Amino acid sequence: MASSDQGSSGAPKPVPGSYGLPVIGAVRDRLDFYYFQGQNKYFESRIERYGSTVVRMNVPPGPFMAKDPRVVAVLDAKSFPVLFDMDKVEKKNLFTGTYMPSTSLTGGYRVCSYLDPSEPTHTKVKQMLFNLLLSRKDEVIPTFRSNFSSLLATVESELAKAGKAEFNKLNDVTSFDFIGEAYFGVRPSSTDLGSGGPTKAAKWLIWQLHPLVTIGLPMILEEPLLHTFHLPPFLVKGDYKALYKYYSTAGKQALDMAEGLGLSREEACHNLLFATTFNSYGGLKVLFPGLLANIANGGEKLHERLVAEIRGAVAEAGGKVTLAAVEKMELTKSVVWESLRLDPPVKFQYGHAKKDLEIASHDGVFAVKKGEMLFGYQPCATKDARVFGSTAGQFVPDRFVGDEGSKLLQYVYWSNGRETESPSVDNKQCPGKNFVVLVGRLFVVELFLRYDTFTATVGTELLGTSVVFTGVTKATSGPGSE
Repeated sequence: MASSDQGSSGAPKPVPGSYGLPVIGAVRDRLDFYYFQGQNKYFESRIERYGSTVVRMNVPPGPFMAKDPRVVAVLDAKSFPVLFDMDKVEKKNLFTGTYMPSTSLTGGYRVCSYLDPSEPTHTKVKQMLFNLLLSRKDEVIPTFRSNFSSLLATVESELAKAGKAEFNKLNDVTSFDFIGEAYFGVRPSSTDLGSGGPTKAAKWLIWQLHPLVTIGLPMILEEPLLHTFHLPPFLVKGDYKALYKYYSTAGKQALDMAEGLGLSREEACHNLLFATTFNSYGGLKVLFPGLLANIANGGEKLHERLVAEIRGAVAEAGGKVTLAAVEKMELTKSVVWESLRLDPPVKFQYGHAKKDLEIASHDGVFAVKKGEMLFGYQPCATKDARVFGSTAGQFVPDRFVGDEGSKLLQYVYWSNGRETESPSVDNKQCPGKNFVVLVGRLFVVELFLRYDTFTATVGTELLGTSVVFTGVTKATSGPGSE
């Protein structure tokens, strides 16, 4: 039972909420989610209506892609972590939630994200990813700096020509090359993929995620096209084949290691492709624009503080960007965590109750039956005012600085686990958790070694935030001004 380790006392109550009429209720809720309310309001309105942060509801996509859209949603910082407890929830085939994309999109295999830790292949694949990250750890900083200094040089030339530079397009190309070079030592753009990798990857991602997105078309077109039936996998077969060819060649060392762990080369390669393209690249497509937007909106005072911290730490390290230097940058670290708290790259988490459970929220304990689907919308949990106070919905750059700030890290859940915990073969926490946090910090470091300040406009796009640089002020002191 969950009550003893989750807190609240009292007899368990039934979970409030409603699923509405079969089919009709789920379709109506889907329209609310995408068009009439939007994601945040969809969940907030149901919390308000039922006076509870543990509540029964439908989640998209519903008919006809999901067999059962009904979930018990856990929507505060206290109830949400039940989704990380492998003794209480099963994660089999739940990565994208109430529907699962065709395995035709992943070479016929159920890749690691869809495996429960109890399945032997999960251990082998996750260990392969840990081994890969460990074997390439010394390459991350130099590879990041060479790729992203080149991106910022392009930003400057575009600003000089047109007075603006679209970050997202440049980031898509640069992040794709960076990940390939960091993990395998081979930039995808230097292979047969050429410059087509990011476009092929984005198309393949959409084929899996289209039930959960809106692309701005009229509802009458989007509903049948994106939210009712799966897009046919054969339409991205050629794109996937080209990506697979890159990974099967560039990833040779990783695949050799995988065979030593008992995986077939083919299964390992499909997993490598998924982990690198969906998890890593898909994550950086969302992380860097969100981080840049928050820093842009933070203004010149924040920029001055980051400049002082970053250039001071790099100067102390003899003018070099080292892991030890980055580790000393308290404000930089806090800015990255705060961005991940406000705008986690993966917002939805799911799990089937392995047994009858008692789940505690701030306000009560609720009874859930074995087999019921638990669902978390992470922004509700990570913007919980009972934990983060009146500024829970705001970007507070130094929120995690100092002893008091570090106590809040246990409520940062972006990695499908607490920030204070570590991924292992026995859990579903992101194997690249430390990699993502590091590259987020390196991104901030690269910005403020190069610039004293910058300006940008912020908007939204398909998978998150869009950012357009409107001006940069080149560094006037320290390592970045050389």
